[in-house]
Amino acid sequence: MTEVRHPLMAVPAGRTPTKKVVIVDDSSLVRKWLRIVLSKNPQLFVAGEAGTAHEARRVIKSIQPDVVMLDIEMPGMSGLEFLDKLMRLYPVPVVMFSGMTEGDSDATVRALMLGAVDCLQKPRTGNDIKSQDMIAKRVYAAACSRVHKRAALQTIAPQPVVTRQSNREPLVMIGASTGGVAALETVIAGLDPHGPPVIIVQHMPGPYLISFCKLLDHKFQQDIQLAQDGLVLRAGQIVLAPAAGQHTEIMRKNGVWSCRSRDRSDKDLHCPSVHRLFQSGLSDASDIIAVMLTGLGRDGADAMKALHDAGAIGLGQDAQSSTVYGMPRAAWALGAVSKQLSLADMATAINQAAVEHRLNSAISQGL
Repeated sequence: MTEVRHPLMAVPAGRTPTKKVVIVDDSSLVRKWLRIVLSKNPQLFVAGEAGTAHEARRVIKSIQPDVVMLDIEMPGMSGLEFLDKLMRLYPVPVVMFSGMTEGDSDATVRALMLGAVDCLQKPRTGNDIKSQDMIAKRVYAAACSRVHKRAALQTIAPQPVVTRQSNREPLVMIGASTGGVAALETVIAGLDPHGPPVIIVQHMPGPYLISFCKLLDHKFQQDIQLAQDGLVLRAGQIVLAPAAGQHTEIMRKNGVWSCRSRDRSDKDLHCPSVHRLFQSGLSDASDIIAVMLTGLGRDGADAMKALHDAGAIGLGQDAQSSTVYGMPRAAWALGAVSKQLSLADMATAINQAAVEHRLNSAISQGL
């Protein structure tokens, strides 16, 4: 019988926990290790555990946790099946906890698309203090996040385009982190499939990005792939920066956009970095539509401000629709965002900005 712990039963004396955690994993050793790791953070308290989806339903209903740590592979109902039901019936922040096999990567990305807030890799060794601290911090961040009932994706009809286009094709740059997988899926579903090229930095481990890219390319009409050094960007194309130890930047020659890879430095907090992507577009800022979606921290905010001041259009996701209103808030506070929008309205705003840019460019060139 799986141990079920109620928050009123074992709270340490003199301590008032701020966020309740439920751990769902079929391994009692993993549950024990996670309980020890999370208990070191005074802002977290493991209020319950479960080894199967059936037990998890009962524990979650009883405890009403602030966050759930959920294993991908469980006996009986899988973590994905359970997550799908949970997000429809009782939306709660969920952190997926999985291994690093190809199957785990695909399943974890599908979980993020279903509405999981974050994904954590099971460490190769349980003694890494840095990894333990990172797990606790990200679980707490997830507990503080917003979750929303998943709405059906709506693909819109292509927006009208200028028939005589100028050679100043706009470029859409998007930065996202925590909550970004589901947000990006929503945005891409609404983008004009014949619209300007899109380049994205989403903070995720490399194997997850590979799986995410494949799933998106299979699902949508656009050509969606990982960025490569020298890759030419064309209308109807979407590229994601790979997490391969290098930053993805952009350059333009003779009116043609392309990707370039650049080595990371020891000072970089993120790789790939939204800051490095946005910064690389400064010389062509007037032809850039910069978008900041949900995410923890402030990666890209300063560079987005520089882009905005140099003539770029800046769009930011609003607090109400953001899973974590960190990166968009930092950009908004700096004045880097021309307009804040709900996630549901973001794709339409990008499409409209692209149409207006093409019209203005054609008019300015007398086309």
